Amino acid sequence: MPSLIFFITLGFIFSLAGWGGLLYLFLYTLPFLGYRWLFFLLFMIAVTGTALPFAAYLHMRFPSQPPVKMDTIIREALMMGAYADLLAWLQMGRVLTFPIGLFILICLVVMEILLRVRENSRWTPQESEK
Repeated sequence: MPSLIFFITLGFIFSLAGWGGLLYLFLYTLPFLGYRWLFFLLFMIAVTGTALPFAAYLHMRFPSQPPVKMDTIIREALMMGAYADLLAWLQMGRVLTFPIGLFILICLVVMEILLRVRENSRWTPQESEK
């Protein structure tokens, strides 16, 4: 697994692109349909970039057996970005409530747990030593 510096750098690049793009979008565009979809794309990139170093730090601070791969950390950061994007989309339609947001969060956590269980069940010690 790459070092924490790699994830911090990658997260900084994503965050800079996402938050900078959102700032440009808010200041210099009108709310047309294409820009609304661009908002969702930039918001997901921004939240993913912000969550990436935290996800990497948590996996380095609390290691597991077998150790997590890089794609697991990126997947978890992308899930945070998708969750924030979904909440923003529901809020734009004025249908977001606390129980709905909590239910979506629980569903994403259960999905991640099941994916991790599947990854752990397919792990063999001989493959990890290579």
